[in-house]
Amino acid sequence: MKVPLLDLQAQYAPLRDELLAAIARVCDSQRFIMGPEIDALEEELARLLGVRHAIAVSSGTDALVVALMALGVTSGDEVVTTTYSFFATGGAIVRVGARPVLVDIDAATFNIDPDAVAGAITARTKAILPVHLFGLSADLDPMVAAASRRGIPVIEDAAQAIGATYKTRAVGSIGALGCFSFFPSKNLGAFGDAGLVTANDEALAKRVRLLRTHGMEPKYYHHLVGGNFRMDALQAAVLRVKLPHLAAWTEARRANAQRYIALFREANLADRVTLPVEPPNRRHIYNQFVIRSTDRDALKRHLDECGIGSEIYYPVPFHLQPCFANLGHRRGDFPQAERAADTSLALPIYGELTSAQQEAVVGAVAGFMKVSA
Repeated sequence: MKVPLLDLQAQYAPLRDELLAAIARVCDSQRFIMGPEIDALEEELARLLGVRHAIAVSSGTDALVVALMALGVTSGDEVVTTTYSFFATGGAIVRVGARPVLVDIDAATFNIDPDAVAGAITARTKAILPVHLFGLSADLDPMVAAASRRGIPVIEDAAQAIGATYKTRAVGSIGALGCFSFFPSKNLGAFGDAGLVTANDEALAKRVRLLRTHGMEPKYYHHLVGGNFRMDALQAAVLRVKLPHLAAWTEARRANAQRYIALFREANLADRVTLPVEPPNRRHIYNQFVIRSTDRDALKRHLDECGIGSEIYYPVPFHLQPCFANLGHRRGDFPQAERAADTSLALPIYGELTSAQQEAVVGAVAGFMKVSA
């Protein structure tokens, strides 16, 4: 049985008519930039996430950039963040002229190590940027406390984590700003690039909205140098169709994760691969289901041969990327991130995945482990 890493067709087919009707509605209105679709989506997402303000933007990357700009992060400033994430996290910091101060991750969760964050704060620290990686919230309380003592804002990179919670609150509602991505492969995916910035502070939200449209209010009067960070109305219409289904899709992913864990244990593989964890008071939404294996590369080749989709998130931490060589790091500086980069492998986890497909995935892993034992 062939099992793709992600099957967007399976999600699209039941919603096809509704999605095409939403696109037609925008086409008939000829309101492609801002307008009622954007306004409605922002209201719906604000309610879902429990925030006062949700600002639709052009991508998850641009959400990070405009969030940093809104906080005045610029040349000479430092931003403390993880060395293990999608590139946009570190790239956005450099794009506004600041310096990423990288720290290691927690060995069990892949998320940023709060103790390392506290130790990395200096007089030049302008923001702390934790990532809720793979759909699991970072341990926010220690970082928020450390930041509050120094008057430093926290920006939550929740690009992979819409619907995840930390204690009783949705991620993206806890820091000064939250940043989300609606890239097509996300749990809530658009038909292209789209993103969101969340805030509870009125003045900060107003600043993000202003920066989103070249710092312009009213038309042709520019108070700030911003950018074109607007979400297309077509993407907003697509997301509005999908949003009511997000809770069910999330529960399907969570059920699939639990089935995987049970299948791996039944196959006596729990001691051969490291399975994802869900710490107390955190709700994992499994944007990815990431296992670890010391034979990761050979396992991936075997899965490829079996027609089983998999992906390495992420093979090179920031501190070993050529473009960040000026930060002065070397191999060995962040051992937990390097270990994750060398051993992690994501398996199919989308909500429409069947139990038979999951059995095929675990069977293929078991077959590899039997041969490599």
